[in-house]
Amino acid sequence: MKNSILIIFISLLSLNFSCAQQPENEINTTDNPPFTAELIIDELQTPWGFTFLPDGSMLITEKAGQLIHFKEGKKNIVSNSPKVYNRGQGGLLDVVLDPNYSMNGWIYISYASEEGGDKGGNTAIIRAKLSDNSLIDTQLLYKATPNTTGGNHFGSRIVFDNDGYLYFSIGERGERDVNPQDITRDGGKIYRLNADGSIPTDNPFVTTEGAKTAIYSYGHRNPQGLVKNPTTGEIWDNEHGPQGGDEINIIEKGKNYGWPVITYGINYSGTPITDKTEMEGMEQPLHYWVPSIAPSGMAFVTSDKYPDWQGNLLIGSLKFQYLERLELKDNKVVYREKLMPDIGRVRDVRQAPDGFIYVAVEGKGIYKLIPKN
Repeated sequence: MKNSILIIFISLLSLNFSCAQQPENEINTTDNPPFTAELIIDELQTPWGFTFLPDGSMLITEKAGQLIHFKEGKKNIVSNSPKVYNRGQGGLLDVVLDPNYSMNGWIYISYASEEGGDKGGNTAIIRAKLSDNSLIDTQLLYKATPNTTGGNHFGSRIVFDNDGYLYFSIGERGERDVNPQDITRDGGKIYRLNADGSIPTDNPFVTTEGAKTAIYSYGHRNPQGLVKNPTTGEIWDNEHGPQGGDEINIIEKGKNYGWPVITYGINYSGTPITDKTEMEGMEQPLHYWVPSIAPSGMAFVTSDKYPDWQGNLLIGSLKFQYLERLELKDNKVVYREKLMPDIGRVRDVRQAPDGFIYVAVEGKGIYKLIPKN
């Protein structure tokens, strides 16, 4: 009798997920993409993040722990980079420049850190300056606690908003029933700091007793994409669901994004996590994927080099190994297209200052998308 009830429950839940799927979840392909993909940096293993320096050179993170300065066709290893906890999804992660880099020289890096005394690691944010191919003046801005030996869900992207605030993500470290809904604990959160690491006085939980005052939003699973919408200035994230239920969210101050109380995904075993896909006081995603694509880095297209893509969102797929293009209308996805099919695990995508789009692929390197005439 109990087994029959369970089967009925799972069937109803599956029907709920099926009905909830968005019609735009079908993805389109093209046999004639408007670009050619040129591999400009080869022999990279896990290029987790990259950014562009004013002289046109690039900083690239290899998850295993190397920070690479690619300049004039050569890969130079940057010394004095942080020691990383290289396990599972942890390691050397994102890298971005300060919006005022030309004046202050600050570089921001996220990584899985062993600091803190306990075994294992957790996500940390530092800033440093680059001098003679070495990091100097390194400052620790944030270190999540506690360290754990798990290899899952470190996050971690970094982005600045129009007001110069620093946002970064930390996954819930595989502790879904403990971390994401508890604002006194790190993990499963988007955080906001001043550029020097201090806490903004108007952060949502600065007056809440026991809260982690750097928290800006909570109820997240494993956000591995974080980007500023260039039109609105809003911060958007993408995050990994379990089996199904990957999401895109617009991040708002103090809001709860639901994990694991609500989700469009299920356990990897096929059993339900919850029977709820929405609840009062919890935010709905702008878009979700069923099945999961395992989204990674993402970028808005503003460049006139890709005129038909302006305003589109590009997101890498780790699971299905392609670059996805999303057309948006009124904050809804109205069209999906698969680009670079079967290229490999797309880890990051960026629009460079020169307007070209670059794509980092595990086991291969970084491609430049060159528009066709």
